[in-house]
Amino acid sequence: MKAIRAQPDRSTIKGQRDRTLLSFLYNTGARIQEALDVCPRAIRFDTPACVRLYGKGRKERLSPLRPETVSLLRSLLQRQPRRDDEPIFVNRYGIPLGASGVRFKLAEYVARAMKIAPGLASKHVTPHSFRHATAVHLVAAGVDVTVIRSWLGHVSLDTTNHYAQANLETKRLALERLESPSRSPKRPSWKQDQSVLAWLDNL
Repeated sequence: MKAIRAQPDRSTIKGQRDRTLLSFLYNTGARIQEALDVCPRAIRFDTPACVRLYGKGRKERLSPLRPETVSLLRSLLQRQPRRDDEPIFVNRYGIPLGASGVRFKLAEYVARAMKIAPGLASKHVTPHSFRHATAVHLVAAGVDVTVIRSWLGHVSLDTTNHYAQANLETKRLALERLESPSRSPKRPSWKQDQSVLAWLDNL
């Protein structure tokens, strides 16, 4: 995420817009159309900064904004002012960006970012990948899944739980890597300890 977000050239209005949009997507975990629909009136710039997003079925939710994201949004609006009811992310003619255009431009940034993060070559990165990364990183940070559900606007908690289950598997694999190498085919001792297994299941 960091390598991709670093690619837009902020000296140009287009690059500044793209850097702001990518940071906004990662900060909020918003769906691409939710982000493209955001107008200045939906943003609270004062502390605590947040944005009102409209998801599926026009359901509203508030998402907190990091200071860096607030600063990027302020700078973009100073350089390219928009009325309170006008979408923030527009092209040079003032026409709102479309999701397909964002996907096309993102592919360019990902290709450049591969020089910094070669692992990107094996990944299919789309605007939704930012939403996925937000969810995974929130789970890894220990944020409760019910909070993440509200953050992302999931209708069902089952959807959010997929991220928690994926993170649990990551923890299991990490624990296995910590085991000392052994020629013995014997199962790692922690796999036979029911108390450890129960503890892992509750992480």
